[in-house]
Amino acid sequence: MEAEKGKTARYLKEKHPVPRTVTEHLKYFTRTKKSILNTLKEGDMTVPQIAEKLKIPTEEVMFQLMSLLKYGLVTTGEIDDMDEYFYYQIKGDGKN
Repeated sequence: MEAEKGKTARYLKEKHPVPRTVTEHLKYFTRTKKSILNTLKEGDMTVPQIAEKLKIPTEEVMFQLMSLLKYGLVTTGEIDDMDEYFYYQIKGDGKN
């Protein structure tokens, strides 16, 4: 007897659908991460600079940057003149 490929996954999706709010949150986080990466393509920026440019709270920018840092998509650079914030840059852009 040969098992039908993907049958278990389909069964689980039918029995335990993902709530719409979870799907919407995931889409929002994905859009935000892409926005941050696109912003960093313009040059190195600090958390407040990114937050101001994207019009989102600094704590949200920090949360997103930490996940991007964790997965190796961004890296930290120099510290700003006030010794408060690191500049973040896209990893592998030739500056690090």
